[in-house]
Amino acid sequence: MSAQCCDHDHTPSTRDCGNATHRHDPTQAQDHQHVHEEGGAAVCCASAPIPTSPISAPQLTSDGVRTAIRILQMDCPTEEALIRKKLGPMSEVRQMDFNLVQRVLTVVHAPGSLEPVLEAVRSLGFQPELAEAGAARTPARETPKPWWPLALAGAAAIASEAASWAGLPGTLVAALAIVAVLGSGLTTYKKGWVAIRNGNLNINALMSIAVTGALALGQWPEAAMVMVLFTIAELIEAKSLDRARNAIEGLMRLTPEQATVQQNDGSWQSVEAKSVAVGSLVRVRPGERIALDGSITSGRSTVNQAPITGESLPVDKTVGDAVFAGTINESGSFDYRVTAAASNSTLSRIIHAVEEAQGARAPTQRFVDQFARVYTPVVFAIALAVAVLPPLLMGGAWQDWIYKALVLLVIACPCALVISTPVTIVSGLAAAARKGVLIKGGVYLEEGRKLRWLALDKTGTITHGKPVQTDFERLDDMDEARCKQVAASLAGRSDHPVSQAVAAAANAQGVVREAVDSFEALPGRGVKGVIGGSAYQLGNHRLVHELSLCSPDLENRLDAMERQGKTVVMLVDERRVLALFAVADTVKESSRAAVDELHRLGVRTVMLTGDNAHTAEAIARQVGIDQAHGNQLPEDKLRVIESLASEGVVGMVGDGINDAPALARSHIGFAMGAMGTDTAIETADVALMDDDLRKIPSFIRLSKSTHFVLVQNITLALGIKAVFLVLTLMGLGTMWMAVFADVGASLLVVGNGLRLLRR
Repeated sequence: MSAQCCDHDHTPSTRDCGNATHRHDPTQAQDHQHVHEEGGAAVCCASAPIPTSPISAPQLTSDGVRTAIRILQMDCPTEEALIRKKLGPMSEVRQMDFNLVQRVLTVVHAPGSLEPVLEAVRSLGFQPELAEAGAARTPARETPKPWWPLALAGAAAIASEAASWAGLPGTLVAALAIVAVLGSGLTTYKKGWVAIRNGNLNINALMSIAVTGALALGQWPEAAMVMVLFTIAELIEAKSLDRARNAIEGLMRLTPEQATVQQNDGSWQSVEAKSVAVGSLVRVRPGERIALDGSITSGRSTVNQAPITGESLPVDKTVGDAVFAGTINESGSFDYRVTAAASNSTLSRIIHAVEEAQGARAPTQRFVDQFARVYTPVVFAIALAVAVLPPLLMGGAWQDWIYKALVLLVIACPCALVISTPVTIVSGLAAAARKGVLIKGGVYLEEGRKLRWLALDKTGTITHGKPVQTDFERLDDMDEARCKQVAASLAGRSDHPVSQAVAAAANAQGVVREAVDSFEALPGRGVKGVIGGSAYQLGNHRLVHELSLCSPDLENRLDAMERQGKTVVMLVDERRVLALFAVADTVKESSRAAVDELHRLGVRTVMLTGDNAHTAEAIARQVGIDQAHGNQLPEDKLRVIESLASEGVVGMVGDGINDAPALARSHIGFAMGAMGTDTAIETADVALMDDDLRKIPSFIRLSKSTHFVLVQNITLALGIKAVFLVLTLMGLGTMWMAVFADVGASLLVVGNGLRLLRR
């Protein structure tokens, strides 16, 4: 009834849900703009103080200067309409984007014209706030309103009702009622007048008209009680909505405010995290929460990365490993060098992405907004007809029919309907973020349930992305240990991934390398060198062919291994093949489980890889993937996605950097392992903060749950309204019943939407 939880922030990186390429110009994407200047969508919000996130400093763009302005008084479309009407005619203003959830207005204006813009906002009675130069800050909160006027109003309303029942003089009943209305309803009247003056039929306008009409009809106790109940309902609803509005507040609190930083004299001092410069050395003790992104320079520990990845299993960290703000150091102590400022950490980018995601409205939310803009004027017209037509045409009593019309005015408010969708979407987005799934907009959250095909890259997505040695076979009479020693000595001098896998396996077995003389890399074939006075070569199938050392038996062995998706290198001397080393990029256990879950959810899978067809088919068989396409160039992958798109919604899983055409053409692009990756977080529709594919089935299930809750809320909101509309027309509805129905429906849909936070 008092809040509309929807985000109105749009940036050039936000994808357009209706465009196949998922790119849009904010000035052209009408589906992503909320213009609540029509009555039905104008729903007012309570002004309860809320924890606020940092706002960005002004940025120079091609269109002008982009400035974010915090306006604590701007919490509903009434204020948005006022600001639009005031700033719209100004030649300095090029674009306005509204984020009512965070109470931020983003204005693109001409350079040097910020002060006139701020002055125009102040002229409306608002207090605009800007980010401090060079740093984000948390603005001041609104002063809480005193409770005693509402308590006094409530007592006066009860006394008016009691005086009426006791048959006391009408002047006393009226005086008590007026005290109650003034004590609880001045703010409502003020907002209602602003709304009416600007052509908005929001709840404050409707309630003001209804209560004033009741007073004019002499319904003193009822008018007083309705206004008091409405004000109390606003307070209750504001408390409920705060939880949805600040669903990511827990993420904001993850980062500690202090960090222990090394000073120029070598000493260590606790300073504010937001003031720590990139390149500084920070020390973390056991049990502390890491304040900034960085890379470990000394020490080792295990770190709980659940706040970002959603996985509670700690990760071992040592020198050179990355650590992230908001994660928890569990055991050891270590020093790390800061790689990103507090405002640009991985956690900050996640928070920013979730806040922006609230602006990409889901299809259901767009439908509700459009419906609400029609609903209120229609019901208002019905109320007007109820007040006038029966007395004129059927000789009905004017007072009775005007009273029914006033009840209909209260029913006309679409608060519960409009609140239901953004609360549900925001709850779903926050629930996903807490589990390490970053969804870039409500449209993707709702579309996820429709996925029919999921295309997956192989390396780093289905597999670990690091080749390991899987097989060793000795083919001659050379000692096994000697074979491994020679191969490791040659492989250790190469930077090729296959050679590195052979060298790593030897290191794990404690094989001691020997010196290599006359070492030479053989491009596309392998390496060679002299060890202990003998010449050896370590190379692939082509090298052995060129040396004329192949045999039918060896060909059969190589073919069998390659069909299993393995790459084979051979150790040879001047006259024979001594041993085979098979290397493969191993499949993640989570990949098999994820594909199985996807199939149970009705999603078919296809693997797109640049590897050869044998490897693609072998990996697909291991994991259970429906189709596999090997030797795929970026344009080939794009063609596959386009062909699948004709069968339904298609998702593409990659790293958010490569395969850009296929990711852009897919309906939903998933980025794997986006933790710490700027590009992945910026470009993907859904970013999985770790490398676990099982999060995609979880995302689909959350999408299904979100849609189910949306349908429930819309049904509840419209159903309750319909029941009381009929009761009123039958002469059974009263004004206080209509208020209870409206408040009850609003609280019901808010509570139902918040259930998603518990997932």
